[in-house]
Amino acid sequence: VAMETVSLEHQIQSVQRHIAFLKKEQMELLHDLHLEILRLQKHCSELTHDLEIKELEARQQDVLDRELEEKCRVMEAQLQEKEKDNLELRKELQHKETLVAALRSSLRNKERRFLEELKRRSHRVTILDTELQKQTEAAAYLS
Repeated sequence: VAMETVSLEHQIQSVQRHIAFLKKEQMELLHDLHLEILRLQKHCSELTHDLEIKELEARQQDVLDRELEEKCRVMEAQLQEKEKDNLELRKELQHKETLVAALRSSLRNKERRFLEELKRRSHRVTILDTELQKQTEAAAYLS
């Protein structure tokens, strides 16, 4: 009986040592798990922060993109308006060039007619001057 009691005490002590060992191992494992959870929570917080920053940057980029698109639309509308104005000015310039060409032609015709009239009158003056000279000579002769 005493032997059985000693053996039983050894077994109890052995079981208690195993239990203590297992408790110690469990505590270390729980401690390591808590550290890993904290590390993962920190990493998750960092990733969440990075994601929030990227989302904010993406929203800001979207705003910038929309602003640039609007500016492009405004500039394209202005360009179309300027091209329309430019086309109208070209038409007006072409019309005025046509008028200038017509006026130049008319001016050349009037100048030609004026020169022809001037030649006729000059010729007539010469004829009249010659006649006057003859009449003066005749009058002088008769005097």
